[in-house]
Amino acid sequence: MTWKALIWLALLALLLTPALPVALGAEPAQLDAAARITVVYDNVPHAPGLRTAWGFAAVVDTGEERVLFDTGGDGEILLHNLARLGITPASIDAVMLSHSHGDHTGGLDAFLDRNPSVTVYVPESFGAAFERNLRRRGTKVEPVSGPRHLRANLYSTGEMGDATREQALIVQTPSGLVVLTGCAHPGVVEIARAAQAYRGRDVRLLMGGFHLRNQRPRELERTLQALRDLGVRQVAPSHCTGDQAITHFREHWGEHFVPSGCGAVIEVR
Repeated sequence: MTWKALIWLALLALLLTPALPVALGAEPAQLDAAARITVVYDNVPHAPGLRTAWGFAAVVDTGEERVLFDTGGDGEILLHNLARLGITPASIDAVMLSHSHGDHTGGLDAFLDRNPSVTVYVPESFGAAFERNLRRRGTKVEPVSGPRHLRANLYSTGEMGDATREQALIVQTPSGLVVLTGCAHPGVVEIARAAQAYRGRDVRLLMGGFHLRNQRPRELERTLQALRDLGVRQVAPSHCTGDQAITHFREHWGEHFVPSGCGAVIEVR
């Protein structure tokens, strides 16, 4: 048989070989990437020239994606702070809402007035009416129930908790996971543990609202110890964590405590 005939036979075999099926629900392989997190809404002050109010929002930039995590409680304040920080709404690719409370969703309408074409990831418990209202604006809505890959190196813990259903954002970086919590109603330890178990990586940085302002001293000490036992390397608490709890985090983590608040810019590589 000539070499030309062999080539034709090889090509024919490739054409006739059926494609291998992709496993249902399988996640694409993702490379780690550095992350830049800018807190754009917070009741905890940090940088001058920004407006503070009760609530939380942060922009996560991985170089491939720019995602707004929560929207604070007031759209005018959110847009003002974004402008002062040099972040245009049009540059945001997606919005992720942690839970349904107004201090995390109140700025959404004003933001969508400037950029309605984003994808909004919401806990499935938000319900059909909320999703319909967004879709009428031309916004794509992605309900989230369990842990899942969102885009690039961004993941969700999935809905957690009972009374208040909440998801947290996971950013996979070369040095470990960054976990952003809105209010951590399901428990900040439980969220950190879930993120670590889901991605099989250590938590490099845990940041956001930890919902500890009403914890008693002994309960707070148990929370701090549980996070240390999990191996959480850095913490950047703000919003609903409470001044006393933030002071304790600073004392326990020392040089690995990351000051946060409105206008803080944190880079993780």
